[in-house]
Amino acid sequence: MSRNYPVIAITGSSGAGTTSVMGSFRHIFRRENIKVQAIEGDSMHRYERKEMDLELAKQKKIQDSHFSHFSPRANLLPELAETFRQFGETGQCKVRKYLHTDDEGLIYQQKAGTMTPWQNSVEGAEVLFYEGLHGGYVGPDADVAKHVDLLVGVVPIINLEWIQKLHRDHKIRGYSKEAVTDIILRRMPDYVNYICPQFSRTHVNFQRVPTVDTSNPFIANDIPSADESMVVIRFGNPAGIDFAYLLAMLHDSMMTRPNTLVVPGGKMGLAMQLIFTPMIMRLMSMRD
Repeated sequence: MSRNYPVIAITGSSGAGTTSVMGSFRHIFRRENIKVQAIEGDSMHRYERKEMDLELAKQKKIQDSHFSHFSPRANLLPELAETFRQFGETGQCKVRKYLHTDDEGLIYQQKAGTMTPWQNSVEGAEVLFYEGLHGGYVGPDADVAKHVDLLVGVVPIINLEWIQKLHRDHKIRGYSKEAVTDIILRRMPDYVNYICPQFSRTHVNFQRVPTVDTSNPFIANDIPSADESMVVIRFGNPAGIDFAYLLAMLHDSMMTRPNTLVVPGGKMGLAMQLIFTPMIMRLMSMRD
């Protein structure tokens, strides 16, 4: 961790809703006039799409292999840790972008599923903001979490996470439901071993819990709306959190444990604004 240039990481599984959470942080950065360098976790994949497809095909022939995008060896995790460390000390690092669609690729004159060349980070960036799978990863190959000043977990209950992934990958990215289900099953060991442990290292966790039946996510026609959900917010260290203020500002919220606040799903964005604005401003005020 470094006080010179704070590193903020949003970590969560594919389909967890981390991209939506990024919007709340961008509002804070824009309102407080903070210059940010953003990094998408996909940009730290080891393989481009065709290479990954070939590697997956090879791994499927190996008994008991559970290789997936969640696997440490499918990602550049030592490089991610080094990127966080370097930015924290100097305010500079190397960045690139993974192009998910042909529309994204048009800007760079590249095909979907490829990486842009490495380039220098934004000049004058004050904060590094990461969103992806491994912002709190700790393993024998890398300790990413130790370089993060504010680590936030986005963790819908598992059935809701699967519903969101099924809808995104099927309706938006064009995968069959069978293909998405196969991906979910293949990723499960890595999810248990490498994704879940990160949520014990986070400073704050946001877990969306639907208040409608999601018992069979594989036949769900709709994603439960924000108004059909509650959000469980867990603070790693509740010291200094003004719970009385949060309860007053977030109508119909309640505390269920000394470190846990529950708010209506529709107030998740407001809760993030109220919780993270003072945290981010504190990080900025501590800069050397």
